[in-house]
Amino acid sequence: MDLSYILNELGEERENYFNAVSPPIIQTSNFTFKTVKDFREALGEEYDAMLYSRGGNPTLNILRQKLAALDGAEDALVFSSGIAAVSVPILALLKQGDHIVSVENPYSWTIKLFNNFLPKFGIHTTFVDGSQVENIKNAITPDTRLIYLESPNTFSYELQDLQAIAEIAKERGILTMIDNSYCGPLYQQPIKLGIDLVAQSATKYIGGHSDVVAGVLTGSRELMKRIFDHEFMNIGPSLSPHSAWLLIRGLRTLPLRMQRSYESTKIITEWLAKHPAIDKVIWPFSPNFKQAGLAHKQMQGCGGMFSFTLKDSSVQKIEAFCDKLQHILMAVSWGGHESLIIPSIAGVALNDYDKNNPRHQLIRMYVGLEEPDYLIKDLEQALGELVD
Repeated sequence: MDLSYILNELGEERENYFNAVSPPIIQTSNFTFKTVKDFREALGEEYDAMLYSRGGNPTLNILRQKLAALDGAEDALVFSSGIAAVSVPILALLKQGDHIVSVENPYSWTIKLFNNFLPKFGIHTTFVDGSQVENIKNAITPDTRLIYLESPNTFSYELQDLQAIAEIAKERGILTMIDNSYCGPLYQQPIKLGIDLVAQSATKYIGGHSDVVAGVLTGSRELMKRIFDHEFMNIGPSLSPHSAWLLIRGLRTLPLRMQRSYESTKIITEWLAKHPAIDKVIWPFSPNFKQAGLAHKQMQGCGGMFSFTLKDSSVQKIEAFCDKLQHILMAVSWGGHESLIIPSIAGVALNDYDKNNPRHQLIRMYVGLEEPDYLIKDLEQALGELVD
């Protein structure tokens, strides 16, 4: 299916809404029926019905079709946040006594899900360095029901060999799930590599304008319906029609925005790597990235986000650099029009900072849609005082 068709036409039956180029926001809580028979059928099978917007809604359905097609999946569900797209399917598909093998250092709220929430229901997690397939294989137990991946990691960019891990999981009847927020559907299609469930924060590249919070999950229709019929409908993590419309709008320019961010990131990482105040730059498509071969094998492009460390990694120098930036904003998230930066130390208590801990030293930058030279000038003036 052509990308242009997916982004601009799929799911959009314009003759049903006055031939408008942009689909309407069906801002309604419920839907009416002309006969009891129709009402009964909708109540009996809500997955395919328009009954109540906690479940189905025409605006959301347009978005679901597009997102499923982009991932090469049979179906998709959309959620009110990225972490909902991770949490709800795990709650739906696992039970007491089940075991998860997860890559170490996934998204912070995913860690809290695994460490603090799931143990209340008798579900336990083993964290491993997923950059080595053997580590995942060795952590599997007879109770393992899910292998959870995040490739690349969104701070230190470790990758996992998705195809190899999917083959191991299928041999043992274990589900696989990945957080694909870094690459998004254009730059990595895990389902084509054998992964069962693909979650991502649609807040990021899909939304693209830093004005909506959302999540998406793609996979087989069987799994989507199983999740929808129980935990999805009970927990109620549905996305509003207006937010769905904002995501449809974001999809129109997704390839252009991601390509611009990717190309600018190449320029900026090359410049930073040569700066005398910089120790190292970590970006999956950098020539010296330790897993560059795997990155090019399973990723079609690279997100506009990277991390770097300063040669002087003291708290004072990291804070001084970040505080001196004038145009690169300090904030969480990524994928919007604006460039952002976040130092790891923002999430570390000062007394706990360890300058010998590589993760504590990391400064993460997302490259937005500004001119590369504009961003380089800002980085240069902020780094200027750090050079001896």
